[in-house]
Amino acid sequence: MPKIVNIPGRRVPQGAYSAFVPAPLPPVLDWTPRLIRVLSDADRLIGRLAGEGGRLPNPHVLMRPFVRREAVLSSKIEGTQVTLGELLASEAGAVVDRSPEDLREVGNYVVALEHGISRLKKLPICVRLVRELHEKLMAGVRGHQATPGRFRTTQNWIGRPGSTLATASFIPPPPGEVEPCLAAWEKFLHESDLPPLVTIALAHYQFEAIHPFLDGNGRVGRLLITLFLIERKILPTPLLYLSAFFEAAHRDYYASLRGVSERAAWQKWLEYFLLGIARMSEDAVSRATRINDIVAQWQKMLAGESTNTPLRIVDLLAANPFITTTGVTRQLGVAFTTAQRAIERLERNGVVQQTTDARRNRVYCARALLDILEEPAHLKPIAAE
Repeated sequence: MPKIVNIPGRRVPQGAYSAFVPAPLPPVLDWTPRLIRVLSDADRLIGRLAGEGGRLPNPHVLMRPFVRREAVLSSKIEGTQVTLGELLASEAGAVVDRSPEDLREVGNYVVALEHGISRLKKLPICVRLVRELHEKLMAGVRGHQATPGRFRTTQNWIGRPGSTLATASFIPPPPGEVEPCLAAWEKFLHESDLPPLVTIALAHYQFEAIHPFLDGNGRVGRLLITLFLIERKILPTPLLYLSAFFEAAHRDYYASLRGVSERAAWQKWLEYFLLGIARMSEDAVSRATRINDIVAQWQKMLAGESTNTPLRIVDLLAANPFITTTGVTRQLGVAFTTAQRAIERLERNGVVQQTTDARRNRVYCARALLDILEEPAHLKPIAAE
């Protein structure tokens, strides 16, 4: 059998430098036994996640902290150092020691993802949706330089801090090539007859290679993975996120992307991406199951109380482990004193703990849930590796 040869793309001279225009998708793939095995593992484990997620009694409630975990980890890859605890505490009304700009940047990721999920009811993944996601993501975070929702009209590049076009490690297509490349990218997404996980792996590389915006390309590219899995009904809710895998194995992530651009090394990229799907599916099943078990234990403990307010607060904790009395009063529509008594009942039972010594505006946290959400991903090897 002749050896498969793919061309990574073409170089476009731009005076003192050359920009890279990736070859149209799809490449010709070499379906080696290893690639088939890795794809099989990824399909099996994401299928298990879909099944477990569908059986959870409160998947839409549980989705909320998972979305925020992804927002934190995706933003961390870009250098924003907000923790999940800080984001959740801030959303609950607590004052946290983090700049408003950093919190807004992470919060925008949540807004963009939730917007994308809502838009999928009427709009497939397409160039128009990409622009909408970017507009939500970049609103108010970098001023006019971010050009929210607009494709770049100048050349950008990737490299170490302080690098220039002359020293960049990667220069994506010239501005005039961006929209034609994205049109071809959209056509591939809609017409691909490859396995869905392979389709999104190829599309993720291509989007990052096109790099259509001045800023925010990585985050938009990661958002699109989650939205694709929902659009194709591979997952019922957005429980799977690859940012934890990309962040933990970031050197392999960038090396694999670079390998495609330089040598059309699709095999290595696909294996890396599919291993990430498999590992993070296992990780998400573990977290979701443990959180649900703890919430069920608390509900059982509180059953039969004279008031159902503590039980209703437990439902709130599943969505955000941080609460305040004022927040509970507003969300449940109960009196302040009723909310405070219920929280104190939960505190006596070890469900929540006060996070500060403040006498007013107290903040409480269900530490057992937060610990599960904040623990590092256990990226254990799987059989295909």
